[in-house]
Amino acid sequence: MPEDKSQTTGSFKYKYLAGNIALFTISNFVSKILVFLLVPFYTNVLSTADYGIADVMQTTLLLLVPMLTVNMGEAALRYGIDRSDKRGEIFRIGIKYVSGACLVTAAGCAVGCIFVKNEIRWFLFLFVFLFMTNCLYEFLILYFQGCEKVKLVVAGSVSSTAVLLSGNIVLLLVVKMGLNGYLLSQMLAFTFASVLMLFLGRSEYGLSVTVSKDFEKELLAYGRPMIAYSTGSWINNAADRYLVSLIKGVAVNGLYGVAYKIPAMLTVFQRIFAQAWQMSATKSYEDDNSSEFFSTMYNAYNTFMVVGCSFLILTVRQFAWLMFKKDFYEAWRFVPPLLISVVFGALTGFLGSICLAYKDSKAMGWATGTGACVNIVLNLILIPGYGAMGAATATAVSYYLMYLLAFIKVRRYVKPEVRLIRDYSSYLLLAAESVVMTAHTDHGTVISGIIFVFIIAIYGSEIVKIMKKLIMLIKHV
Repeated sequence: MPEDKSQTTGSFKYKYLAGNIALFTISNFVSKILVFLLVPFYTNVLSTADYGIADVMQTTLLLLVPMLTVNMGEAALRYGIDRSDKRGEIFRIGIKYVSGACLVTAAGCAVGCIFVKNEIRWFLFLFVFLFMTNCLYEFLILYFQGCEKVKLVVAGSVSSTAVLLSGNIVLLLVVKMGLNGYLLSQMLAFTFASVLMLFLGRSEYGLSVTVSKDFEKELLAYGRPMIAYSTGSWINNAADRYLVSLIKGVAVNGLYGVAYKIPAMLTVFQRIFAQAWQMSATKSYEDDNSSEFFSTMYNAYNTFMVVGCSFLILTVRQFAWLMFKKDFYEAWRFVPPLLISVVFGALTGFLGSICLAYKDSKAMGWATGTGACVNIVLNLILIPGYGAMGAATATAVSYYLMYLLAFIKVRRYVKPEVRLIRDYSSYLLLAAESVVMTAHTDHGTVISGIIFVFIIAIYGSEIVKIMKKLIMLIKHV
């Protein structure tokens, strides 16, 4: 029988969400901060060509892993939460598709070796093993998250980062293996974390269980439409960089790529909440007061993202001075529209989790796919005339479109109580703040500061509600 959701009523839902946010905060800060601190180290010991090859491999993984596994990891997360009696079947089905994806990748790279030069063959060989280890790791992270073993997921993530750090020190500094050592460190990290999670979580899956063909079809019916979602997300995150390089050259794309580092700070917080929220949305969607819970969390999340975005736009020059050296400082001008795209990307993910809780993966595939198409078209129109700023603007517009489509779709299931006039006033203020900061004006920072104060005033009552809820949760810990 599906898990009883009556326990998700009342304050339990907020405690459940807050507890998971705390655990995912540990996981994300350890991994993201350490990886961020390693960037100067990588750029010091690797050549630009080596780093470029590694970046292409990692970007390709983001596209191929969900596509070739038919998003079985996402299906395991969604069905594992409310079908605890089926977790053994979910595991076996997921491993089947992970194995199939690995075989397809190995075969594809083997065929590719026939048509490429000798040095590229070696990287195709390495990519096969990188894909295999990453594919299993990503599935297990999502599977055990669906089993609500968040501490186990945190252990896997933190151990992966620890092994990666140790491997880099030994293989890059001591053994001096260069790119080979960099990639081998990743493979070792994924493998160690996967083995650890399999060992610690062995009670959650049974290898002797019988797999129902009908249940496998149900998982596939959920996962297939999400290919458009994962591919669309990949296009929105990667297509602009490829097009900037193609149209304006790699030097301009270097500035544009650096500009993403400041929005990445807001993305870390967005990712922490998104991981915890997807679990809460799935547990709460059938409750009588689910609409109230979703509305409360949406308004709080929107407030946090908008205020955080406005603050980072206001202080973008100061962060750029600390993070960007020499000629890279000018990249700060591309940051404001990219920050706005993070806000709408976060809200799209929030609404998407509600659609996925209702097992409507087609809605998110359609919204994200449409946004990706618009992104490419706008990039082709704007980049020739406006360079990287055109790409940043195209990204912001496409993410807003995705948000709008997701908002329309989610209202088929819940009608969140939102204050549209307040929210859209703040979005317009963010756009104005972005224009003012990036324009060549002596008073940009002063005007941006005034806009920031206005946004704080607009969300004053919401901020008070958030603080009261946090105090209540702390008292009950």
